[in-house]
Amino acid sequence: MTTCVSQLLTQASLRLNSQAEPRLEAEILLAYCLKKPRVFLYAWPDHSVKIEQKVFFEQLVARRSTGEPVAYILGYQEFWSLTLQVTPATLIPRSETELLVERALSFISENKNLSILDLGTGSGAIALAIARERPACKITATDRCVNALAVAQNNTKKNHITNVHLMQSHWFSALNSGVFDIIVSNPPYISENDPHLYQGDLPYEPDIALTSRDDGLADIKKIIGEASRYLKTNGWLLLEHGYHQAEKVRALFGEQGYQSIHTELDYAGHPRVTLAQKMV
Repeated sequence: MTTCVSQLLTQASLRLNSQAEPRLEAEILLAYCLKKPRVFLYAWPDHSVKIEQKVFFEQLVARRSTGEPVAYILGYQEFWSLTLQVTPATLIPRSETELLVERALSFISENKNLSILDLGTGSGAIALAIARERPACKITATDRCVNALAVAQNNTKKNHITNVHLMQSHWFSALNSGVFDIIVSNPPYISENDPHLYQGDLPYEPDIALTSRDDGLADIKKIIGEASRYLKTNGWLLLEHGYHQAEKVRALFGEQGYQSIHTELDYAGHPRVTLAQKMV
């Protein structure tokens, strides 16, 4: 007995009813199995699905019903204008992080050749998005995790980006001082005891990329405390952080003598990125 698109979507939506957007996730998974765009599902709701596609789809739905993130199931995530491979070795790039890219780009005029550092690059999302938009710039992207760097390297090749240099480094440990015009980072900033760690996709993502000691501020403190040695005069440091951390992050910048310190709101209206300039 054949099953059509609309029947499969209805069944899967019911199975995924504990998720925030069960119908959307069912559509994404089915489109992936059929190797069709989602619009196909709307145009052809009575399309008969082959038995092997049905079985594959049901396997993916079963994985999602246990909480496994859709991005890990598919093996990729859209970010900026890029399709990025993601694995359990990397965070899943999120839309709020695009604000960090936007603010970094605002300091870089077209065809300007600046030196940029992305600390803790993970899948390479931030570095590759900036590199795509500003091909004259040279971006160094670091991560302490070899497996994450392998994913970033693959994303660099698949997106045909040539102006990103990847290297293993725990924050600044493998870098030379005083060479960057802009430093960006989305470091771990969730408290180790935060209940959000047990919600949504977070239980499946790498803890090393999510949590930090000192109420989530330990890595942010380290970056702010050391970054001035690696920034050129008038260079900028941009950090993503938790929505409740903005005031403390601004204070940390002030303690280190940074100027022009201010926080930007993400698309949901939450304080998300704080940036500051090194003047001397």
